[in-house]
Amino acid sequence: MIKILVERDEYLSRGVHIGMRTKSKDMSPFVFQIKKSKLAVVNVEKTDERILIAAKFLSNYEPENIAVVSRKENGIKPIIKMQEIAGVRAVSGRFLPGLFTNPNAKEFIEPKIVVITDPSEDKQGVKEAMAAKLPIIAICDTGNFTDNIDLVIPANNKGKKALGIIYYLLTKYYMLNKGLIKSEKDFKSTIEDFTAE
Repeated sequence: MIKILVERDEYLSRGVHIGMRTKSKDMSPFVFQIKKSKLAVVNVEKTDERILIAAKFLSNYEPENIAVVSRKENGIKPIIKMQEIAGVRAVSGRFLPGLFTNPNAKEFIEPKIVVITDPSEDKQGVKEAMAAKLPIIAICDTGNFTDNIDLVIPANNKGKKALGIIYYLLTKYYMLNKGLIKSEKDFKSTIEDFTAE
């Protein structure tokens, strides 16, 4: 039986399913339907499934070897919260060229895996992760292209409530799979803790 992380209505109430008016060929397998308004709707069952796969995959890495990237405002609070709770490295705001690739750069870090909030907004992070040959997990909206992304989490990657629940679940199940917490009850943070104001 497939584990459901949260009820479908929880995803819907937070807008995780709300895609864009554009739909890339790459994202077609994750689209549930196209509304009359031409808005693409993400299949939240696939979102749920991919969050769990991503959390399990991330649990192969120590927290300090995971870089979580977000240039956009709505993604900054969730990744900083993930850093605070799980010990991963949050790369928020402007991505400094050379961060993953230039050992002489003052801010240089050497992660072993990267989580990208939006491949379009965070293209410098994707470019550097590729150059450093790092696996890339990315939250992809219906209009995103998924070239060079190793694992897609299909979801609205613009809305603050959507990003809040995605990073909340990713953090919780990463920590559970990694053995950093013993049970779901040990995870004391709420979805709101991960949601931008």
